[in-house]
Amino acid sequence: MKIISYNVNGIRAAINKGFMDWLKSANPDVICLQEIKAMKEQLDLSIFENAGYNYHYWFSAQKKGYSGVAILSKIKPNHVEYGTGIESMDFEGRNIRADFDNFSVMSLYLPSGTNDARLDHKLEYMAMFQDYIDNLKKEIPNLIICGDYNICHEEIDIHNPKGLSNVSGFLPVEREWIGNFLNSGFIDSFRHFNKEPNHYTWWSYRANARANNKGWRLDYALASSPLQEKLKRSVILSDAVHSDHCPILLELES
Repeated sequence: MKIISYNVNGIRAAINKGFMDWLKSANPDVICLQEIKAMKEQLDLSIFENAGYNYHYWFSAQKKGYSGVAILSKIKPNHVEYGTGIESMDFEGRNIRADFDNFSVMSLYLPSGTNDARLDHKLEYMAMFQDYIDNLKKEIPNLIICGDYNICHEEIDIHNPKGLSNVSGFLPVEREWIGNFLNSGFIDSFRHFNKEPNHYTWWSYRANARANNKGWRLDYALASSPLQEKLKRSVILSDAVHSDHCPILLELES
């Protein structure tokens, strides 16, 4: 079972950069998208169906051209949950979940904390999300939460940990939260297989950051602890260049 997560920074822009050819080549069973920046009705859905993704689910933000998540699947889910039921989270289109026979997959797009107001919103969101997941795991123990967490966990996950220690995405309070989230019963699947530095999933468009690999690891496929024995491979697909992020891949034994 191949699951990919990708913050596309605008699905229409990514399509114009060759996203569909890449998707056919990568050929995941399920792909979680974040920051789609589009309404479902603004897309030609037949291109996804022609690529084999007959089951596609879109949860857009109320604000046009902003945020939004989606799940495309070759396998029909038993149920799809749009949002979390928490109003202050859902109007920005940040969570969608597909339930399959043996596990569930969520596409998550946590807010960034670009200013004080947005940082307060992010921290509030993170606290509510933790509570939501704590309850959800009682119902769905086999849970994979893929997406852009907008947080680097450890110093190894960012190119300049000392210089960026006071920047949102690497603030002590954010790092503590994701550490506690993992300790609540999740596995960072990439770090489960790879302990090496210099592996990132986002690069600024400024100053040749990507060419110089001055990046941040903001994107994760977190698997709940009961799935540990099913984890087969987890890699960063840094050759994909349709976005300022790159996709990540998680393979599970079926």
